[in-house]
Amino acid sequence: MKPGPLNLITDVPGLKVGNAQDRKLKSGTTVLTANQPFTAGVHVMGGAPGTRETDLLAPDKSVAQIDALVLSGGSAFGLDACSGVVAGLRDDGRGFAVGPARVPIVPGAILFDLLNGGDKSWQHNPYAALGRAAYDAAAVEFDLGSVGAGTGALASRVKGGLGSASFVLPGGVTVGALVAANPLGSVTTPGDRHFWAAPFEIGNEFGGVGADPRGGFASPDPSLKVASMLELAAAAELPSEGSNTTIAIVATDAPLSKSQCQRLAIAAHDGIARAIVPAHSPGDGDLVFALSTGNASTATPGGELEADLGDICHAAALCLSRAIARAAAEARAEPEDLLPAWNDLR
Repeated sequence: MKPGPLNLITDVPGLKVGNAQDRKLKSGTTVLTANQPFTAGVHVMGGAPGTRETDLLAPDKSVAQIDALVLSGGSAFGLDACSGVVAGLRDDGRGFAVGPARVPIVPGAILFDLLNGGDKSWQHNPYAALGRAAYDAAAVEFDLGSVGAGTGALASRVKGGLGSASFVLPGGVTVGALVAANPLGSVTTPGDRHFWAAPFEIGNEFGGVGADPRGGFASPDPSLKVASMLELAAAAELPSEGSNTTIAIVATDAPLSKSQCQRLAIAAHDGIARAIVPAHSPGDGDLVFALSTGNASTATPGGELEADLGDICHAAALCLSRAIARAAAEARAEPEDLLPAWNDLR
């Protein structure tokens, strides 16, 4: 396996990603859409998820394909970003046909970034506008780090962010990952130099510092994120519900069914566990969407995949680990930050 030309989820043909952010707010939204509707599934392993329209992705539900996926900051307020994307799709004549009407199908997930030092004193929920701006900005190439849904993201010890990575399998199937990493856990080993995901790094895609030569770790260093949020909240204890979360999308051009997409989403969670310690905590809302663009060129005349589903699942988990580390490695320091950017600690 080798990375695609851009080492982004948009190496999967037909996909586009757009980001929109408000630096004063320290939050933003990321939208993934495609030239055509696509098949998708979802799996949640965190204890505090925030979602919209994810029930439609269950294999037994009647909607076969969707038009976009949204990752957003803003906690429950951020779910309104999906409304902005729906409006953009409607203006473009996209959506599920119900007679003469068209209804855009846009599942979404949010992370908690309300206690990150940004100005949250808005009079009107800003996320619908951010969603529309992200949809309008969707393109094959996009920025990583402190942008979109990763704008205000924080990991345990350093800033989180938006990350992406891809693989092309030997048979020609492409797999990619997109993630907004805002976990309770740490993306770095004790000392904050090495990433837990370092064994999976390709080239110098997240700094090239290599794996930590030490061993025997049972837990990361104490969380700076928790301490900072406690100070901001002036509370006796950190709110446990929805105060973190890693939300991600994995994608492939292999022609998968909804049930196979769900299996892909389940397997991709391994990528979170390999890159964040601890992962899937009661205070995280860890969620992975999985999608297939169903490019017919990846199927043999007999209809079988050129790449086995197990290989696709394995590649997706590796891409997600790499994307998480890239999210933190690409984050940049900004005014009023609560935590340092990893790049400034090197």
